[in-house]
Amino acid sequence: MNTFTVIFLIALAAGTLLKWWLARRQLRSVAEHRDLVPESFRESITLKVHQHAADYTTARTRTGMLESGVAALLLLLWTLGGGVDLLSGAWAASGLSPLIAGTGLLLSTFLIMGLLEMPFDIYRTFVIEERFGFNRTTPRLFITDAIKQTLLLIVIGTPVILAVLWLMAHAGERWWIYVWAVWMGFSLLLTWAYPALIAPFFNKFVPLDDGDLKTRIESLLERNGFASQGIFVVDGSKRSGHGNAYFTGLGSNKRIVFFDTLLRQLDAEEVEAVLAHEIGHFKRKHITKRIALMAAVSLVGLMLLGWLINAPWFYSGLGVTQPSLAVALLLFLFVVPTFTVFVQPLLSGLSRRHEFEADEFAAGQADADKLVEALVKLYRENANTLTPDPLYSAFHDSHPPAPVRIANLRTLQAASG
Repeated sequence: MNTFTVIFLIALAAGTLLKWWLARRQLRSVAEHRDLVPESFRESITLKVHQHAADYTTARTRTGMLESGVAALLLLLWTLGGGVDLLSGAWAASGLSPLIAGTGLLLSTFLIMGLLEMPFDIYRTFVIEERFGFNRTTPRLFITDAIKQTLLLIVIGTPVILAVLWLMAHAGERWWIYVWAVWMGFSLLLTWAYPALIAPFFNKFVPLDDGDLKTRIESLLERNGFASQGIFVVDGSKRSGHGNAYFTGLGSNKRIVFFDTLLRQLDAEEVEAVLAHEIGHFKRKHITKRIALMAAVSLVGLMLLGWLINAPWFYSGLGVTQPSLAVALLLFLFVVPTFTVFVQPLLSGLSRRHEFEADEFAAGQADADKLVEALVKLYRENANTLTPDPLYSAFHDSHPPAPVRIANLRTLQAASG
């Protein structure tokens, strides 16, 4: 057996077992605390609401365990099971040029993967979300979204894949530098264009009505020198009962977006506090830092692929008998997550640190009490568990656990006043 095959199998088994072990810890932690609301939340969260969140978390975690097992099995079928080899052979036999056949291989693989993952999407939407009162998606809307996502994959993905494969074939030994430049340029362009060109393809965005909330928001933006293309409300309620708010776009093309569900859950002062937190991410340059990290990681990844692409053991170790540029890229995309699962706590830790910094900024720009009240409402309305397992959270959660985050805000409030 190829040495790389052994390494791959060990990493895949270890990663899958790690996910299951962490999920078991999460299930145990939630179950042990199901019948007692954490002390700091007892005035704002009822036992019934707390148990509802515990049951929702349990259902999602169990589904995640099954999904990770199926994902590992599918990865084995794609690689050592011969799936990639079979599909690439079919495209090679089509008589098309290597560039077109390679593009077809990547696109068809992504489409097949989407179809294979769809049963879990359907179950999460129409069983779990429906059972716990969050689903607003109709079967027709679900199918329409799937068709739109497929069209976007083809329309946007085709030229990008063509460009990448062409550079891999014609840009010399340092092709990965040129591919990296194209990829980063495309990513930044897509982020810039998303608010006006892509998001409206799925949702309706309307300007926020004049009133106390808009006045508060405009005042907050002016105090912080934050320019945007407008403040919008998105019809998130047509798909889900969950609330959210976010910034989208880059540069002068930034938009502030509130879910209509969130505006129904929070009052004007609470929305202002939530927005102050989001502005904190920009003022603390978290977006720039994340883009820089993405750039560095993608450059290292492409450099690694530049080495692997000429290694016969890389292909044979993953069950491929017909090497090609497209196959190398596809195998790399398949295998990288198998190894990066072990560094996930580092990325999650960085994200949580950014959340603390944004909270600190918000506490200086708005009423910290109102941010706490907003967070409690969002935890309650979105059925977020208040008692996650610390180790599970370290791997999976981009935000600090609710008790930790709110205790930190209380500390900031006490220090300021």
